[in-house]
Amino acid sequence: MHDISRRARYLFDARARSAGSTRAQWRVLFNLARTDGPTQSELADILDVERITLCRMVDRLAEAGMVERRADPSDRRVWRLHLTDRAAPVIEQLGAIADEMEDNILQPLSPAERETLTNLLIKVRDNMREGDDQPLPMPAGGR
Repeated sequence: MHDISRRARYLFDARARSAGSTRAQWRVLFNLARTDGPTQSELADILDVERITLCRMVDRLAEAGMVERRADPSDRRVWRLHLTDRAAPVIEQLGAIADEMEDNILQPLSPAERETLTNLLIKVRDNMREGDDQPLPMPAGGR
């Protein structure tokens, strides 16, 4: 799983770079397209990155005119993140890259195998989420 993930990240990075973007920016834009108006803390949790790391990414996207911070109507100390119209073509272009890559990566699998793989990976992911608050068991032999 690690090798597949590493290779997919490498391929996406190369394609995104040729489009003038990065995988990190794609992750921010993609998640903002799915969840409009999260706080920076909420988005950092979704992306599993430190808040300061996300802050730098959002700063760059804001400078590029793709993301804006708006004061929360109920708490002026909180900033909510929103996409601007300028982000739409970038999201569309990076989404097309991601879709094409997924099709290429899964090309050797039949539709039934793709569905099985997806269901199994969801099952593994959900199991990992359930165990996030529990310590990992020690491997046999105490190592």
